[in-house]
Amino acid sequence: MTQTLTLTSKRQATFPVKLCAELNVKPGEKILLDRRELDGEPAWFLHTKPKMENEWFGILRHHAKNKPHDMDSIRKTIGQKNRVEVA
Repeated sequence: MTQTLTLTSKRQATFPVKLCAELNVKPGEKILLDRRELDGEPAWFLHTKPKMENEWFGILRHHAKNKPHDMDSIRKTIGQKNRVEVA
């Protein structure tokens, strides 16, 4: 099956729905490109990045957004949480 992708001025390409379904990729997921030699000519192969076993990884990221991540701030937050529970 041959597919045609059109590159925009921002170097972006839209993948046809059938190709995305075949690659099993959804918007925002990564597609890997591997350059290999095939009969002495460069060829590019598309494949998907293996799914992580820990699908929950990063699920709480939105709770940490716009908050300091230095150790003093983390300790202070933990201390405040403990005082609230004890009181």
